[in-house]
Amino acid sequence: MLYPLKFEPLLKDKIWGGSKLEKLFDKKAQSDKLGESWELSGIENDESVVTNGFLAGNSLSELIEIYMGELVGDKIFDTYGLSFPLLFKLIDANENLSIQVHPGDEVAAERHNSFGKTEMWVVLDADSDGQLIIGFKDDCSKEEYLEALQSDKVEDLLQHVPVRKGDVFFIPAGLVHAIGKGVVVAEIQESSDITYRIYDYKRVDAQGKERELHTEQTLDVINFAASKDPKTQHEDKLNAINELVSCDYFTTNLIPFDVPLTRNYGTIDSFVVYMCLEGSFVIETETEKTTVCKGETVMIPAMINEIGLIPDEKSQILEVYIK
Repeated sequence: MLYPLKFEPLLKDKIWGGSKLEKLFDKKAQSDKLGESWELSGIENDESVVTNGFLAGNSLSELIEIYMGELVGDKIFDTYGLSFPLLFKLIDANENLSIQVHPGDEVAAERHNSFGKTEMWVVLDADSDGQLIIGFKDDCSKEEYLEALQSDKVEDLLQHVPVRKGDVFFIPAGLVHAIGKGVVVAEIQESSDITYRIYDYKRVDAQGKERELHTEQTLDVINFAASKDPKTQHEDKLNAINELVSCDYFTTNLIPFDVPLTRNYGTIDSFVVYMCLEGSFVIETETEKTTVCKGETVMIPAMINEIGLIPDEKSQILEVYIK
């Protein structure tokens, strides 16, 4: 019988990383440059491994191979096979991340034999001057864009959005974006690690080299239209299911709760992932009780139709599945 699954986070140092993932979510950093915690991943050579129960030590792809639709949902297994379709991260931008864009499914398949990368962010912490870059301020032509790149003024074309904890942003493939200094986000995305880097502030690595830019690859990927209202409006009602984003690739709900809740997933034919942002709670199934603490991510297999969520204190989770 399958049960709620926990996984070992994959911790990744980055040139722009910091120490907030350890302070906020108890991620055991090996340096002060921890940039990302991959909470649940099926990316080749970066696969998540189970840490709890009798399946501890098994990788995500091994579980999919054995349990197929019972784990991920029949329609999802039929579509993706042994590939897990989503990637879940926590990201700490101690410095500005590079300005970047991701290809859609068609270009990614053609160039990289990969999924594209549509994603979303939930802001978990932000300095008072924290901001994101989201798209262009005004409609832009390729010629204007290339000229701005050449003259080191591409930032002037882009929309800088002040942010605070709780803000939500949907980042479809083709939308230029960057996480600014002092911002921590939860990221939910298609299972792809393809990034086209547009601009990187002329930073150099330990060997004194600037990181590669992908100017040519971006030209038929970027959406050059203005992005006027990039923030996703949503409610955050207590003890309710608050939808944040619903797209072809994932549906994400925010659930703040301080009383027991029951969730029934019998109609969705999908795995469900919880990311615990605040507090702690217990997941109750017919056979198991699983405690989940702030900073932990848990996968509910598709075969489990009904669960109880029992908070130890006021808690807040992201609930993610595929419709």
